[in-house]
Amino acid sequence: MAVSSCGARAFPSFQCRSDTDFSSSSGGVPLRDVPNPAGLRFSGSSVIHGGLSSLILRFPPNFVRQLSVKARRNCSNIGVAQVVAASWSNNNSDFTPAAKAVDTAASAAAIAPLDEEVAAVVENAPCDDRNVKIDDLARGKYSSFLSSDGSIAIHAGERLGRGIVTDAITTPVVNTSAYFFNKTSDLIDFKEKRRASFEYGRYGNPTTVVAEEKVSALEGAESTLLMASGMCASTVMLLALVPAGGHIVTTTDCYRKTRIFIETILPKMGITATVIDPADIGALESVLNEKKVTLFFTESPTNPFLRCVDIELVSKLCHAKGALVCIDGTFATPLNQKALALGADLIVHSATKYLGGHNDVLGGCISGPDKLVSTVRTLHHILGGAINPNAAYLIIRGMKTLHLRVQQQNSTAQRIAGILEAHPKVRCVYYPGLPSHPEHDLAKRQMTGFGGVVSFEVDGDLLTTAKFVDALKIPYIAPSFGGCESIVDQPAIMSYWDLSQSERAKYGILDNLIRFSFGVEDFEDLKADILQALESI
Repeated sequence: MAVSSCGARAFPSFQCRSDTDFSSSSGGVPLRDVPNPAGLRFSGSSVIHGGLSSLILRFPPNFVRQLSVKARRNCSNIGVAQVVAASWSNNNSDFTPAAKAVDTAASAAAIAPLDEEVAAVVENAPCDDRNVKIDDLARGKYSSFLSSDGSIAIHAGERLGRGIVTDAITTPVVNTSAYFFNKTSDLIDFKEKRRASFEYGRYGNPTTVVAEEKVSALEGAESTLLMASGMCASTVMLLALVPAGGHIVTTTDCYRKTRIFIETILPKMGITATVIDPADIGALESVLNEKKVTLFFTESPTNPFLRCVDIELVSKLCHAKGALVCIDGTFATPLNQKALALGADLIVHSATKYLGGHNDVLGGCISGPDKLVSTVRTLHHILGGAINPNAAYLIIRGMKTLHLRVQQQNSTAQRIAGILEAHPKVRCVYYPGLPSHPEHDLAKRQMTGFGGVVSFEVDGDLLTTAKFVDALKIPYIAPSFGGCESIVDQPAIMSYWDLSQSERAKYGILDNLIRFSFGVEDFEDLKADILQALESI
């Protein structure tokens, strides 16, 4: 057995502490000393609530490195070694017996399921609820000590416990396609809803849950469902909530792929749509009176003209007629706008953009009441589109700097928009933070910042506009937005090149339109780059 040359040395005793939010709750069952087949004992206390454990384990320094190679190879990255370690008595300072126990478990793992050695630590607990698993979810309330969105984006889903047993600061990535059951009776308990499990990778993942809880905390939502892309979130939501023969209302300015889905796919199921101007409340009232509307769905701000919808008023009108309201808040982010607090039923984000924030991951999410999100989740489990846990981790990582990035992007976009509006070679600027924007007053009421994207029209034709784009040195010519790197695109070419000039014009897409997504580069560098590019045309 490979252990340290120190032999049986003394280590700090193991400590287990309970999350105070849970331990003070009623109905808790204490987890007392738990014997296991190896004769080790688990010391400390935790409180178990309906399968939710707030147990936080503390382990001696370098414990995993002290194990044999075989033991480490057979201990998963989500804390199996630590669970075995936690079975030591607090009074046991002799390393050797514990190390031997882990090696024994590792050897047995080659011929028997690893859970037989590890799960015994909690399986034989003398308590009423025996459905305690290492992936139990510990939901915490953060409002008692976190007052800002920035702090919540960093700590939500993690600081008060998560569904992965580990003492790592960062959330581990759980790469698994399925989840096992110790015995058939456990499987039956799960099927009859007496036991919690994800069961299969398409139905959930502990890493993904952390990202979902972060978004829920920021949006003030009961539940969030994370999917493989923003379009996945939008399309599954529409299919799940709008019945065959239903009617939806959307707006003229929106992401093109969303429009294509509404115009070409939904009609195959008898679902029709009315398209109105984002600010045309009269048109909304008319369609609500004339048709049985199931859902109002739009972006706010919209893509690419950054029009804003009066979320509070639209929600009141729709709810009075029994219609749901779903807002795509990707351009706003949860930091600049709280659509649920304004009255919307659901909020959708392309997590690819600001939430991920590094141009390195695809993802989408939908947040709202658990009842509605569960309806979407049921269809999602059938259709697939599950996000990879590695992608979920990148979104978790990205969200920890969300407030810093958005503050910089808000500031840069606001200042550059003003400069562009005053420039003689710019015909028009579209940005909610400018007084010239048609919904500027509305944006000031329902937003705390106006986002990092500015659209504008230069003084020139298609080729002149392309010359401006090519003269820029900092931004990448690419689709997408919201990342650390600035991105620029000419929508007539990037998104609508398959349409004729006259067909593009029907959607307001002129040849001289530019969409500029500001990253987190220095403002003066971006300003100088844009001004020199304008001088080139």
